[in-house]
Amino acid sequence: MAIWKHIARQLESRIGRPLKASRPVAVGGGSINEAWRLEDENRSFFVKLNRAAKLDMFEAEVEGLQALRQSCPLRIPEPLVWGTAEGQSYLAMEYLPLGGTGSATRLGEGLAALHRCTADRFGWHRDNTIGSTPQSNAQENRWITFWAEHRLGFQISLAVEAGAGRELEAGGGELIEWLPALMDGREPEASLLHGDLWSGNYAFTQEGEPTIFDPAVYYGDRETDIAMTELFGGFGADFYAAYNNDWPLDPGYATRKTLYNLYHILNHYNLFGGSYLSQAQGMISRLLSEVR
Repeated sequence: MAIWKHIARQLESRIGRPLKASRPVAVGGGSINEAWRLEDENRSFFVKLNRAAKLDMFEAEVEGLQALRQSCPLRIPEPLVWGTAEGQSYLAMEYLPLGGTGSATRLGEGLAALHRCTADRFGWHRDNTIGSTPQSNAQENRWITFWAEHRLGFQISLAVEAGAGRELEAGGGELIEWLPALMDGREPEASLLHGDLWSGNYAFTQEGEPTIFDPAVYYGDRETDIAMTELFGGFGADFYAAYNNDWPLDPGYATRKTLYNLYHILNHYNLFGGSYLSQAQGMISRLLSEVR
């Protein structure tokens, strides 16, 4: 295919030598992009493909990976080349052989170190995506404003537009009105976040290095990353012990965890539909019962 010749030429320019690439091999990836491994005699590359219109999504991912690489001691794959060709967009990065066993303690310590990278405002300099859903990162001075408008409010609006119904619209609106009580005066630091930290977005390399990837980067409350690690499971006790030893979570986290994970459940409804709607409505009801 012509696109592979184009990508090979771009990689040759990037790495400064001819590329002796074999036929690309499809590998397991998510449901959003095609995922391929392109092998050279000396190294391998991980390549994502999508429609040309999705280039902006890849550009945002590149900037997110670069931000993590600058601030995080964990292994972050290096983005190499990206662009469009033959009606498709692409992103090629270093290929990390995964599947090893490693230290959950190092993973927890590395995440705490990432969160100590802070900014003056919440959000990011550009929007990106959470899965394939647009993620608004308009910068705000107050965390509660950012969470109300650019996280919960944004996802609730998408869900209502998709036909979620009056119950979610009314309950979600009431929940946002009660955010000051639920936040209880919390004014967190604006920490650099992975943004989509579930068990499918971390691994250990074959050498045992902890690595995180597929980010949805922004600056926000560090507890949002921790909350998502608990949403679908897959992070062990050593991970939480190491994180809390480095930077203990604050009182009230249990309530905020539900508040923060509501964003991801709403996003899953907007992506996949089904029972995520009733799960989101149940979370809203539980949160409102704590403050009414």
